[in-house]
Amino acid sequence: MSRAVLVTGASRGIGAAIARAFASAGDRIGVHFGSSAAMAEEVAGSLPGNGHIVVGADLADAAAVKRMVDAAADGLGGLDVLVNNAGVFRPHPVAETTYEEWQHAWRLTIDVNLVGAANASWCAAQHMIRTGGGSIVNISSRGAFRGEPKQPAYGASKAGLVALGQSLARALGPYGISVTSVAPALVDTDMAAENLAGERGAQRRAESPLGRLATPEEIAAAVLYLASPQAAMASGTVLDINGASYLRM
Repeated sequence: MSRAVLVTGASRGIGAAIARAFASAGDRIGVHFGSSAAMAEEVAGSLPGNGHIVVGADLADAAAVKRMVDAAADGLGGLDVLVNNAGVFRPHPVAETTYEEWQHAWRLTIDVNLVGAANASWCAAQHMIRTGGGSIVNISSRGAFRGEPKQPAYGASKAGLVALGQSLARALGPYGISVTSVAPALVDTDMAAENLAGERGAQRRAESPLGRLATPEEIAAAVLYLASPQAAMASGTVLDINGASYLRM
């Protein structure tokens, strides 16, 4: 049965791959964008199947998030899956920033990566509760567990996203809604190209004993599974996809 799926930050990279994976499974996709409507339209137009839509919102704007989620539910004929993928990544090492730069980085990162995802989850949950269930999958990060010394707000936001997901898994389970998280390491996308060039890229790939990074399609495959009925009992869990580059109990 075709599901209605909203993917935030789906105009490129991991989000676009997630949108393609769900569309290839026969689902209807809401392709969310923050600033690049043209790229989102291109992704939506490339998806197999039909019934796909494009929705935009600044995730730091609570009212805009609600309008966006409601528009996605209206346009897709409901809402069965939310993937909280959108995020910002701004370096702000504590010893190398001004106090003003530090505050700005924290506000922006937490507002988008954590509060924005929390607001989207609340809005999506209202639709899912009315229709008897659904799935929320959060894209966290390896940095939630190992730390992010050059961008601590990013690590904190992704750790908060895991905690949010676990709290919602407990709260929404009685309504038939599963909530899970995926924690990738650096993924081989165009957005990571600068970090993957030359010797620096070789070092990043060597962090994993597999000698490479995950592809966006590998992240998408994990999300597709976690959002499936077969993964209902995985609710509350965090799936690490980092090629054994960081191991935890």
